[in-house]
Amino acid sequence: MRFKSFFTNSAGILLSRIAGLVRTTLLAAVLGQSIYSDMFLIAFKLPNLFRRIFAEGAFVQAFMPSFVASKNKGVFAIKTFQRFLLIIVVISLIVSLFPQFFTKLMAIGLDQDTIAATAPLTAITFWYLSLIFMVTFFASLLQYREHYATTAFGTVLLNLSMIAALLIWKDDSPRNTVYALAISVVIGGVLQVLLHLWSLTRFRLLRLLIGGWKHRKQKEIQSEEKKFNTLFLPAVWGSSTPQINAFLDTWLASFLIAGSISALTYANLVFTLPLALIAIAASTALFPSITKDLKHGREEQAYTNLARVFWLMAFALGAAMLGGMLLAEPIVWLLFEHGHFTQHDTLITANVLRMYMIGLIPFGLTKLLSLYLYASHRQAKAAKIATLSLAANILASLSLIKPLGVVGLALAGSIGGWVLFVLTLRELGWERMGSILVSKKLLYFLLTMLAFGMLLYGANLWIIGWIRGSG
Repeated sequence: MRFKSFFTNSAGILLSRIAGLVRTTLLAAVLGQSIYSDMFLIAFKLPNLFRRIFAEGAFVQAFMPSFVASKNKGVFAIKTFQRFLLIIVVISLIVSLFPQFFTKLMAIGLDQDTIAATAPLTAITFWYLSLIFMVTFFASLLQYREHYATTAFGTVLLNLSMIAALLIWKDDSPRNTVYALAISVVIGGVLQVLLHLWSLTRFRLLRLLIGGWKHRKQKEIQSEEKKFNTLFLPAVWGSSTPQINAFLDTWLASFLIAGSISALTYANLVFTLPLALIAIAASTALFPSITKDLKHGREEQAYTNLARVFWLMAFALGAAMLGGMLLAEPIVWLLFEHGHFTQHDTLITANVLRMYMIGLIPFGLTKLLSLYLYASHRQAKAAKIATLSLAANILASLSLIKPLGVVGLALAGSIGGWVLFVLTLRELGWERMGSILVSKKLLYFLLTMLAFGMLLYGANLWIIGWIRGSG
């Protein structure tokens, strides 16, 4: 992995997540943890679910190995693009025609009036999915050329569009504000598409697509298409467990008190910041090189690259996990306790964040380790592992929601993450992975985490005392 690519991804993701935190802070200040914030977050949940599946997982993990192996890259790329875009547009039309049905699926516990009020927002925001698929497809081609900056920094455009909507309509009625937010989601998607088209032109990749369009009727790629199709559905399922878990959390939280969905969303936003900065940035930069190594028979080189990144990520994720758990209340207070967001909201969201953070290490390291499964065309194995992890999460959610409420849902997600991590290790082979795990670095990791945890515990006591004293 080129560390320049990793830092480019991290810098872009950091900029986008900072903008995302600003967006969410504004959302919390303008709407609080209210029925209106729940309405928008429910409407945004479905396209955001698919965005994370496409942009951070399934499509790239199935498309990249097939594209690298293709002998007719332009034809293969354009046929894949037109087929998937057509399917997504048809789905978007169906959602637009029956928005209440799909809104009800996302939050079945809400009353009919709230469902009816949220449905138009769902119909608007779902069109973002078609736009983000185009962005993801274009990003895959740019990654093949080892260009990451456009995609990494382009993600900020969505957040900037939503921030602008919140600032312009913050003094308007809550209903008008959430409609403006829904429209801003689509505008952000359009801006991302335009930016990627500019980069494709700059890297002369549009000529590849135009050539593929002119010769798209070639039959030579039928076997390549068939292989891609066999990889795609397992890749969707295998890479989307965290997103499906979040979707299930929203669905179950709709049965709890008002504001529960918002608490999950705010806490998850903080949780996904280190996950994106460390795990997603590293895996995005590493995936093309592993795919090319395996294609050319350099399996040992691929594993060497994997092992080299493993402990760097473990130390970074471990530090972030301890920081998120021990400083949860100050973090939530600093980011969200403004306007209509109360101290009670802070305490609830902080407890949810702590439970999410328990799963940071397994989710992050699994994101790295699963690269080898996808690059070696073992998408079906990854899908099986994800199914078992999802089952564990569902069982834990149903068991914990009654005694712990919204906090139990976050803890259940982390339990599913640990199951996912252990099963992925087993699939890669205990002997090979044992050589990475059982080493001096494990002892250094444990001692470092112990010392860092004690430091953060003391810092948390001082900060909490200062907050309550100044309040």
